[in-house]
Amino acid sequence: MNSQPSRDAIRKTCNLAPIVPVLVVHDVTHARPLAEALVRGGLPALEVTLRTPVALEVIAEMAKVPGAVVGAGTVLTAHEVNAVKAAGAQFAVSPGATDTLLTACETLQLPLLPGASSASEAMVLLERGYDIQKFFPAEAAGGTAMLKSLGGPLPQISFCPTGGVSPQNALDYLRLKNVICAGGSWVAPHDAIEAGDWDRIETLACAASQLS
Repeated sequence: MNSQPSRDAIRKTCNLAPIVPVLVVHDVTHARPLAEALVRGGLPALEVTLRTPVALEVIAEMAKVPGAVVGAGTVLTAHEVNAVKAAGAQFAVSPGATDTLLTACETLQLPLLPGASSASEAMVLLERGYDIQKFFPAEAAGGTAMLKSLGGPLPQISFCPTGGVSPQNALDYLRLKNVICAGGSWVAPHDAIEAGDWDRIETLACAASQLS
């Protein structure tokens, strides 16, 4: 079962800012200045996706940045749970959930934001103690209408919608009673990262941090 300390930790992380940046970083040298720009902009909770060969190194570097709360995204296996924990990740995010993945996180006491896109998936996770879940893929799974529908019978679950969330629709999500925060990649565009345009990223983060 998901422990109370882990539940408290993921809730605290999700409450840090309205948007959790979803980051795909290809160059380790970008890790620290990127994290610093996002923290300066008011977005301290950072999700580094395991979609590049250097993701674990990026997590380790970002974890050194004061004020950053660094997590690992796209965590799919027990092996990855062990690896991200060793790298310094303070939480994990998954697009879905399996018993193996949940058990691995619970064993290591790594707070997890598990993904769900249906009432049945959400109920299974709730039964195991996960009352904060990732709603993924948000837009493709029905967007705000689906979340409103889930809020009726499952008011005890808070969601972090991710997948298709943008500056244009983020407020629509954040205004829902059962949305605690949202995940988005627009605050750290690939071209800005590659160009080292940290000022632009800080500006985007600052705007996102004001959403409510």
